[in-house]
Amino acid sequence: MNGAESHIEGFEVPLHRALAEPILLGGAPRAIAIVNGTVAAALGLGLQQWIAGLLLWALGHTLAVFAAKRDPDFAAVLARHLRQKGHLRC
Repeated sequence: MNGAESHIEGFEVPLHRALAEPILLGGAPRAIAIVNGTVAAALGLGLQQWIAGLLLWALGHTLAVFAAKRDPDFAAVLARHLRQKGHLRC
């Protein structure tokens, strides 16, 4: 069996693209984009630091988009890395 004949007849299921792709908001992971926007809005509206809020939002969103292009699941990987960092010490 080569790569073209590796499926078994009758065991194929069409998979919608939305089930396999990560949920992104403007190119950044949805949760990261929401947290970033909320913190930037709190800074801009709550503390009335409009320019700082816009800069924080633009910088945070840009970094999240670059990281998501490299690995769409970077947030989950980073959280797991921070949680388990002491287990693999040399």
